[in-house]
Amino acid sequence: MDIKQLQYFIEVAKYNSFTRAADALFITQPTISKMIKNLEDELGVVLFDRSRKGLTLTDAGRTIFEQAKLVDKAFNNLEMELDNLVGLKKGHIRIGLPPIFDPRLFPKLIGSFHGKYPHITFELVEDGSKKIEEEVASLQLDIGVIVLPTNNDMFEYFAFMEEDLRLIIHPDHPLADQEEINLVELSNESFILFNKDFVLHDRIISSCNQAGFSPHITSESSQWSFIEEMVICKLGVSLLPESICRHLSEEVRAIKVINPSISWHLALIWNKDQYLSFAAKEWLNYAKEQLAEG
Repeated sequence: MDIKQLQYFIEVAKYNSFTRAADALFITQPTISKMIKNLEDELGVVLFDRSRKGLTLTDAGRTIFEQAKLVDKAFNNLEMELDNLVGLKKGHIRIGLPPIFDPRLFPKLIGSFHGKYPHITFELVEDGSKKIEEEVASLQLDIGVIVLPTNNDMFEYFAFMEEDLRLIIHPDHPLADQEEINLVELSNESFILFNKDFVLHDRIISSCNQAGFSPHITSESSQWSFIEEMVICKLGVSLLPESICRHLSEEVRAIKVINPSISWHLALIWNKDQYLSFAAKEWLNYAKEQLAEG
């Protein structure tokens, strides 16, 4: 038995299909079928029930599947430890970022880190905090930027930015000349919000409810620039973080919101149970130092 046999077995069990597993592994179906048959012969047990329309694991197959995942994880950890010995000459870091804060902040961080370690590569995934938390939890991402609070039982975190949201409104709007606005004054407005993958979506609705009304939502988006364009076109009002407001055009006005004010607190998170590669650990330490100074 070798690690490749176990990895092929894990893929077949995951997809319940020789064909789909073969496609995922970029090999032929006969190759993976033969590998699984050899594994069954070697172990002396049948791993899959092939009598039904779809493949299902046998009792022995389920037992071996759980152990095979542990072996595969240990093997991957070993590979990453060996990569560490290379001295950061290579590595890959997967980071989840919400597209709703200062767009210059993390490119600067990654750029300066890249200057020190030019052979480390990055995969940057833009999504809302809820989706980023899911992907860090499922080990699809190494590190994520989310809006606090988070699940302290599952994640370690480093908080680095807190700021208020401001009302984004067209200059022709009757409220546009005010220096600050009570949230309840927006009870009759049409709102343009980030979609449900974003924590700010729920936070804004909750704050409006606290102020005594349910916001009328006309549109949702995942991009602040598109939200800005919709406000410019007089389709409604929105609430965006202060750091984003600094990048908006003069075709909209940003106004302080009170009673209640709405804030957000950003943090880096990583999975407590996940092995972080040396490259990811080094970037995390570097980012924490830079953000603490910033």
